[in-house]
Amino acid sequence: MEAIITIVGFLGSGKTTLLNYLIDRFTEKNWNPFVILNDYENANMDVQQFLEKVDNKHVKALTGSCICCSGIHELRNYVNGIPVRKNGITLIEANGTSDACALMEFLGVGVNNRFSPPIQISVVDVKNWQKRGAHNDLEANQIQVSSLIVLTHLENVTATRKALVVQNLKEHNPFAQIIPMTALDVALLPILLPNKNVVDKLAHQKAHWSSCSIDLPVFPSKDCIERICKQIPKSILRVKGCVQIAKETHYTYFERTPDGKVFVRPFKGVPITGTKLLAIGAGSDQVVLEKVITDSLNTENKA
Repeated sequence: MEAIITIVGFLGSGKTTLLNYLIDRFTEKNWNPFVILNDYENANMDVQQFLEKVDNKHVKALTGSCICCSGIHELRNYVNGIPVRKNGITLIEANGTSDACALMEFLGVGVNNRFSPPIQISVVDVKNWQKRGAHNDLEANQIQVSSLIVLTHLENVTATRKALVVQNLKEHNPFAQIIPMTALDVALLPILLPNKNVVDKLAHQKAHWSSCSIDLPVFPSKDCIERICKQIPKSILRVKGCVQIAKETHYTYFERTPDGKVFVRPFKGVPITGTKLLAIGAGSDQVVLEKVITDSLNTENKA
């Protein structure tokens, strides 16, 4: 039977980093991953970054709906249509605001019997765990039915902080294994069992946030990226995009994590959806993004 592994976790916790790690390790051990990515806005941008590792026929993007509810039927159809492969394994990355308990409840119904019951991995940012203010309930929900919890962002975290987080995780989910990513042995994942933890129901609207996207012009320099990321309201917890910088032949990917850090790196290839700025969180509005972009370009022109 083919294992289904869903990866959940709060925005910026490191889900895509874990997915990359799993794809590499499974491929090294002659497994054949099938990857499904879900995002509110333009999951195709993320899918494109996996095409060097996974055949185009084995990667799917599910954009514009949440797989914990409105997108669950589409997700099931994707899963049931996955081709039979020798040593096949299915990896699903949920968007960062998914109701993880609802996802497992719904995904476990209606999937072809050639698949094992789905199991869930949660990614936990140790540095920022339960420092999400009004979103703490959602973050806690995302670990309650996971069979494995992977700890990330351990750099510059004290042993005391790590111990407190692990203790709190065990209170929410006493049955999950808890390990740092560096200790993860992928050979154990296909034989993990679903978690039977009794969960606290989440008010489902907490898992549904506003989001939007906007086309980007060519930027005169990378300084525009920094200015835009700093000016976008903090209520917008996730910011990412792909842009072309003047006189550069490649495209540039950037993101702002919920704690305000900005990361910039080359984008692999040409974005099939064009250059975009994507925003998730309260206040995600096209007018807001347009103003921030215009202000940044005007500042650049005056310099």
